[in-house]
Amino acid sequence: MANKKSGFFSHQTLEKNIGWMIIASILVVSFAGLVQIVPLFFQHSTTQPVAGVEPYSALRLMGRDVYIREGCVGCHSQQVRVLAAEVQRYGSYSIAAESVFDHPFLWGSKRTGPDLARVGERYSDDWHRIHLRDPRKVVPESNMPAYPWLEKTVITGENVSDRMRALRKLGVPYSDEEIAGAPKAIEGKTEEDALVAYLQGLGVGVRKAKQAEQAKKAEEAKKAVQSATQPAAQSAAPAAAGG
Repeated sequence: MANKKSGFFSHQTLEKNIGWMIIASILVVSFAGLVQIVPLFFQHSTTQPVAGVEPYSALRLMGRDVYIREGCVGCHSQQVRVLAAEVQRYGSYSIAAESVFDHPFLWGSKRTGPDLARVGERYSDDWHRIHLRDPRKVVPESNMPAYPWLEKTVITGENVSDRMRALRKLGVPYSDEEIAGAPKAIEGKTEEDALVAYLQGLGVGVRKAKQAEQAKKAEEAKKAVQSATQPAAQSAAPAAAGG
């Protein structure tokens, strides 16, 4: 048994030859990755925007670029995980369809600061401005650096249309009118204005869409109850009159 020869396609070949081991590992990992990733390109849940998600306006798009440039994604995630504690703190958990217009996506992997996926309209514009200029004024224990220069840096906007055209090639449905009007939309705005606009829109569309859906369902349920009770009331009236 000890002298039994093994064929080339055997574990012993891989165990004794590190080169073949590396090649086989790469093939297995690549195949497994393709099996998991490729189907996602054809699922509506990952390729079609969920209700409430719209392309960024010119000002918010510039604010997003400021967010990326200043490294905010290094300390703030934008992904509420499917955990009860996270949903209670931040709101409904994130889904892939919310990020179909993000190139690149900013889910993040570190939380030195809180998650920002649902931060939109939870604080006032003035709160955000103070927080960006001097975080300790509104959050004394914060270790976030200050960004006072954003207040004084005016957005030139000379390439905002080019950015929108590039995103349109990636599938973001910007119209010619939106692209043409982009420089005017951000004229005279500062980087602080843009960043605050970006933050104030995070999660708002999805939240309002869900609230509208819940209100619609509640109204439909109310009408169903009324329609169910109305015939019973009508049949009871003649009986009472006859008695």
